[in-house]
Amino acid sequence: MAANSPYRSASIPQGNGLEDAGQITLTVSQLTARIKDCLEMEFPSVWVSGEISNFAQPQSGHCYFSLKDEKAQIRAVLWRGAAGRLPFRLVDGLEIICRGHLEVYAPRGSYQLVVEEATPRGVGALELALRQLREKLAAEGLFHPARKKRLPAFPRRIGVVTSPTGAAIHDFLEVLNRRWRGVHVLILPTRVQGEGSALEIIASIQAAAQIRPPVDVLVVTRGGGSMEDLRTFNEESVVRAVAACPIPTVSAIGHEIDVTLTDLAADIRALTPSEAAERVLPAAMEVQTVLDGHAERLENGMRRRLDSARTRIDSIAAERSFRRPFERIRDLARRLDESSDRAVHAMGVLLRERGSQLKAVAGKLESLSPLAVLGRGYSVTQRTRDGLILRRTEDLVPGEAISTRFASGSATSIVDHIHQDPPTQMDGKHRG
Repeated sequence: MAANSPYRSASIPQGNGLEDAGQITLTVSQLTARIKDCLEMEFPSVWVSGEISNFAQPQSGHCYFSLKDEKAQIRAVLWRGAAGRLPFRLVDGLEIICRGHLEVYAPRGSYQLVVEEATPRGVGALELALRQLREKLAAEGLFHPARKKRLPAFPRRIGVVTSPTGAAIHDFLEVLNRRWRGVHVLILPTRVQGEGSALEIIASIQAAAQIRPPVDVLVVTRGGGSMEDLRTFNEESVVRAVAACPIPTVSAIGHEIDVTLTDLAADIRALTPSEAAERVLPAAMEVQTVLDGHAERLENGMRRRLDSARTRIDSIAAERSFRRPFERIRDLARRLDESSDRAVHAMGVLLRERGSQLKAVAGKLESLSPLAVLGRGYSVTQRTRDGLILRRTEDLVPGEAISTRFASGSATSIVDHIHQDPPTQMDGKHRG
């Protein structure tokens, strides 16, 4: 090695040879302390640019990440206090320019950059913060068309959140009065820029929702200005207040080229305060033109229907039934008489047929009647006490009363003597 090199090559003697040779032995802590003093004194403040990677932010709020370029990387930390002052969020892949100082972390023997402030590289901090907030609120659905409320066609009460001295309210009222008369406008005086303006706008929006009788439409408006002037309408609290407003809301912030997050959250975005008045209320002359058109179409339609009805009535009146109304009645009466005659004749024929059938059945019944048998000289004898018809002498008891029925009348007698005929040959066969 060179003679002036701080490193010397020598054999290591036994025991305390190093101390004896004039060499100083440092502990790891001592060496690390010297390195720490050198680095931190050499780089008390430094600007570094690089791309963020391995970003992490635990619950403590501190941010830990690496800054890298094509050839090297360095560990970095952003303490919670400094992180809270950044107007944008640190994410992986974001290129930043940051100011900080080097710090040696002795327990690990490593060094890191302690970041004190940072700005995005190639884009402003406010612009980046606005872009990140827009992406966040869009992911929550605050700008989705499905949640937009429709404006009433003819509002009677309109609330306006704006500065009472600005040009915006003058332009709004001028256009409104020119387009429609008789609308009640309630102005909620509010600062539209500067410190504390966001809180006033939120308070006015919330107060508008409590007004009784309620307003039909709420307009949030101001005139044009720089991005810094319109910054209030890009604050998250204001955007959320507009999105949460239960009243249909129209936003008219700045000029046509100005688009704020409040515009995206409102139900309707107007390019200017004058256009807001046009979006809120129709022009009276336009409405009158539409009404005149409807009236003309209604009149023409009614006239066509009347003509059609008159033609139909004339056609019906020309029919025979209307020219000779009783002719049809007479024809029906004649047909009714003919039907009645046919019915009477048919009933007579039917009755005669049924009478003949009834006589034939009656003759048959008469021939089978018990009275007819009695009329031929037969009689029926019954036992008086129980009405039993006596068919055999065995059923008779001497001294018992019996009743005999003749063809005309009956007689009661007492059994005196019972005579039984000898059995005939036929009886014997039956008994066998």
